[in-house]
Amino acid sequence: MTQVLDVLSAVCLLGGALLSFAAGVGVLRFPDVLSRMHAASKPQVLGLLLVLVGVGLRLRTGFDITTLVLVAVFQLATAPVAAHMVGRSAYRTKRARRDLMVVDELSERLDEARADVAAADAPATDGGTPDRRG
Repeated sequence: MTQVLDVLSAVCLLGGALLSFAAGVGVLRFPDVLSRMHAASKPQVLGLLLVLVGVGLRLRTGFDITTLVLVAVFQLATAPVAAHMVGRSAYRTKRARRDLMVVDELSERLDEARADVAAADAPATDGGTPDRRG
């Protein structure tokens, strides 16, 4: 049984290393911030999880597995938030290439929000106070 777990551990470690390598290549090769952000978050997280599973299969002690689970939970909690914030920042500072986007839902929402703000700031036609929506 020990040899089977060692082989599974090696497979997970190699798979995780390959996914992490692919993420690094994607970060270097992809053309824009949003594509690089995708490469830095998705395969890198899966690669790390595979490495953690491989290490857990190899070590097999309760303390080590608990530590590896905490690392995995922390990575799963922080990577999506960080990627989202990088994407929003890149979009708002106009560093995202909009010509590569198939659908740009955020632009539509921003246009609607700007129109609402412009309508709220426009003077009222009846001579009264402008309508301020909160």
